[in-house]
Amino acid sequence: MHLRPVQFVDTPIGRDGEVARIAGGMQWFAAYEVIQGDAKRTLPVAEFERTLGATDERAAHLHAAITAPRAPLVLGERTLRFDQPLVAGILNVTPDSFSDGGATNDPVSAGVAMAAAGAAMIDVGGESTRPGASIVWEGDEIARTEPVVRGLATAGTLVSIDTRKAAVMESAIGAGAAIVNDVAALLWDERALEVVASAGCPVMLMHSPDPAKGPHDGGGYANVLTEVFDWLEARIAAVVAGGVDRAKIIVDPGIGFGKSLQDNLSLLNGLAMFHGLGCPIMLGASRKRMIGALSNEALADQRLGGSLALALKGAEAGVQLLRVHDVPETVQALKVWRGMRDQALVGR
Repeated sequence: MHLRPVQFVDTPIGRDGEVARIAGGMQWFAAYEVIQGDAKRTLPVAEFERTLGATDERAAHLHAAITAPRAPLVLGERTLRFDQPLVAGILNVTPDSFSDGGATNDPVSAGVAMAAAGAAMIDVGGESTRPGASIVWEGDEIARTEPVVRGLATAGTLVSIDTRKAAVMESAIGAGAAIVNDVAALLWDERALEVVASAGCPVMLMHSPDPAKGPHDGGGYANVLTEVFDWLEARIAAVVAGGVDRAKIIVDPGIGFGKSLQDNLSLLNGLAMFHGLGCPIMLGASRKRMIGALSNEALADQRLGGSLALALKGAEAGVQLLRVHDVPETVQALKVWRGMRDQALVGR
């Protein structure tokens, strides 16, 4: 069984018992789409407790996970709160990134500027994960990322390290990175889980079909939404069993990784289901190939409009972290979205 929140409402005022709140955030919904195999039905929130919630343990567990507030992450002097969508700025220090080719000559200044523009954290990566990209030797990846991580951390910026290699994780954590973001969900490097567990740091687990081989291998789904959910659910359990605090896990459905355009659209339309995992959600759809596929093959640096549309789609689904290239524009879009949400909640 899977539950997907549907029928979102502007305000819960005057609707006690009829609506539920997603993960302690700013979105409320009035019904679930109940998915059991190929069967789907809509169940009003008002009827959930006395029907499905009272008779089905799995349904009760999912409902509790969907509606429970996400605890903030206290990371030294910085705290990440998950009661509203936050922006994570992408900082590539690679010569072959699909979006910018590592174009910036002063990555530390670029990262500080993104933080000043409203990014809650800066995600530093030293290896491209675009389709067909070559694997980077860990020594080269460390040489690219460690000085940037150290410079940003010294400047007081919250940093995550985007890598699948244990040695790079260790180097970045030593340099001041507070979070690990692994597109392989700690499966590509056999030491990765041990490193994260020993460091006690939060980790972002992204779905891809066969992460031990590469982020774009595999694919082909009967139901991409439920299959990605089930994969992440199992991976969370394995990582927790390996010593990582569940409260420090963030999940990412992996838009664009081993998925077709139709798969990506299904995941985006069904994002709210992933709150059933009980973890904050990160959405990384900025400048992705799917935007070009839907807009006359627009090049990566011409996909701002599509990126903002997808960021707002994530906000509407209650996603807590939006990983983006265009920080000022996304922050502005979210401020306008937040203003509309605040006005709706006031109810006047």
